Amino acid sequence: MAITLALVLVLIVLGSTLFHLLSPWWLTPIASNWGDIDGTINLTFWITGIGYIAIILFMAFCVFRFRHKPGRRAAYQPENNLLEWSLAIGTTVAVVALLGPGLFVWYQFITIPKEAAEIEVVGQQWQWSFRLPGKNGRLGTTDPQYISSDNPLGLNPNDPNGQDNVVIVADDLHLLVGKPVKVLLRSIDVVHDFYVPEFRAKMDLMPGLVTHFWFIPTKTGNFEILCAAFCGIGHPQMRGSVVVEKEEDYRAWLRKQKTFAELSADVKKAYLTQ
Repeated sequence: MAITLALVLVLIVLGSTLFHLLSPWWLTPIASNWGDIDGTINLTFWITGIGYIAIILFMAFCVFRFRHKPGRRAAYQPENNLLEWSLAIGTTVAVVALLGPGLFVWYQFITIPKEAAEIEVVGQQWQWSFRLPGKNGRLGTTDPQYISSDNPLGLNPNDPNGQDNVVIVADDLHLLVGKPVKVLLRSIDVVHDFYVPEFRAKMDLMPGLVTHFWFIPTKTGNFEILCAAFCGIGHPQMRGSVVVEKEEDYRAWLRKQKTFAELSADVKKAYLTQ
C-alpha cells in the first residue's frame, strides 16, 4: 500500500509538470509593453513549481522510506536545528525571489511617463464607459452629485475643462497603437476590475477613489474588456471592447464622437421639443 501511494505521488508530479510545460494555458498573446509581467508570472511558476515538486517527492520518499514494517518504531526527535535553519533560509530566499521582481514591475506599472495621454474608465453595474480629453488635453472634474440619466458619468457642468471631453457610454474604446496611455479608473457604484488579458493590464475600480496605471498598445485589433471583480448578478456580462488602430482610423472615429457640451445641448433640445 505504501509503495503504491508513493508511486501515485510521483505520477502526480510527473503529470502536472508535463501539463504545464506542454500546455501553457495561462498565457494569451501579448499586445502591450508589459512583457515584464509575463516574466514575473513565469518566475512565479518556476519557483512555486520547484517547491511543489520538491515537497511532493519528499512526501513520496517518506511514505516509501518509513513505511510500516514489523518491529519498526518511530524515533521521537523534538528539535533539529539544521532542518529548522534550512527551512527558514530557504523560505526567505523563495519569498524574496517571488516579491522582488513583482515589486519592481509594479513600480513601473504605476509610474506614468510624461508623454502619456490620459483617458478615464468608469465602471458601473454592468457596463463600461469612457472619457477622453478634448483639444486642450485635460479632463474635467467630476462629482457623484452630478450623476443623472442626462449626465451618467457625473461630469461637473461648471468646469470649462470638461465641456469638450469626449463621453463614450457603453460603447467601444478606441486607442492609438504605439502611444502610451494613462488610464484613470473610478466606479460609481461597487468594486469593479478593469482587465484586458492581452494588455496584461488589470486594476481595481474603487468607489470614491481614482486608481491608475499605464500601458502602450503595441498591436492593432479588437480586445475584450473583462470585469475581474465580482460585482453582482450581471458580472459575467460586464464586457466591453478596446479597439487599437492606426492614427488615420482613430481620428476618423474620434470625429464621430460627441463631447459633453454637445450631449448636454442634445438633452436640452430634447426637453424643449417635448
